[in-house]
Amino acid sequence: MAGGGRVLSCSVTGLIVVVVTLAVATLVGVVMRRRSGVPREVRGDVERLTSGDIHAELGERATLVQFSSAFCQPCRATRRILDEVTDLVPGVAHVEIDAESRLDLVRSLNILRTPTVLILNASGDVVKRASGQPRKADVIGALGLAIGE
Repeated sequence: MAGGGRVLSCSVTGLIVVVVTLAVATLVGVVMRRRSGVPREVRGDVERLTSGDIHAELGERATLVQFSSAFCQPCRATRRILDEVTDLVPGVAHVEIDAESRLDLVRSLNILRTPTVLILNASGDVVKRASGQPRKADVIGALGLAIGE
């Protein structure tokens, strides 16, 4: 009879561990999903990119630099969103960079996933960055900081 109590105690402890693990994993997933694609302030030293770095001309007012990969579905949706934004906001350019072909730039900018969008001001300073597919409203809002409006 005493051995049966120990088995019950182990199975209850195991159940508690499983429930706590699932709760923590769910919480982490929710937080990561809410942060995905949201443009964030760039901390530390501000990176400056030139037209030579991105192999394209900078926009007159701002530039949206998108790092993509070939088989990335969110990258295609991000391309459409950023193209729509550039149609709406004059003087803004959209440059898409294949991350696999520009590993030097990916490493120097600490790009960890695709899509990643960098929002540059007219001087080429990175003012915001978003990892994951951004919403159009968030990109337009972030452009306000880059443009200075």
